[in-house]
Amino acid sequence: MKDILIVDDDRTFCEVLAGALARRGIEARHAQSAQGARALIAQRPPEGIVLDLRLATENGLDLVPEFCRQVPGVRIVVLTGYASIATAVEAIKRGAHHYLTKPTDVTTLLAAFGREAGDSASVPETPPTPLERVEWEYIQQALVEADGNVSVAAARLGLHRRTLQRKLKKRPAGLN
Repeated sequence: MKDILIVDDDRTFCEVLAGALARRGIEARHAQSAQGARALIAQRPPEGIVLDLRLATENGLDLVPEFCRQVPGVRIVVLTGYASIATAVEAIKRGAHHYLTKPTDVTTLLAAFGREAGDSASVPETPPTPLERVEWEYIQQALVEADGNVSVAAARLGLHRRTLQRKLKKRPAGLN
């Protein structure tokens, strides 16, 4: 892999990852939006794309099939801090080669590009997500589905509103 496009709304993350890839002899371009990524792909199609699951205004999952159509044979690794089994399965169904959780190291990322899609024996080792983090993400998803309404989210989760408010004040390790 000689040319990788990084698509992530965190500029600092893009620059750090691009620098790490450059030190390994890989040309890494980056974009902080889907529109910027489309422009870079039109200029020169990359061999691989590191795609954030949650961009500021767009869902990375929606971009996977689009990028696969634009660049046939491109390898896409979805990289996210909001991992779940459902989004991992959906990313692979839509055409991504692999799905990794942040933080990850460059060696693991490059190994993911080198593996064949759907090869369960080749999934890079990632530590299991702590239970507190899974609960936090589940609560956040319920809040999104309830348009931020704590009472509605609490009812959907089968919790008392105050219990949910207490849980929201406790941020799991790694999110502080």
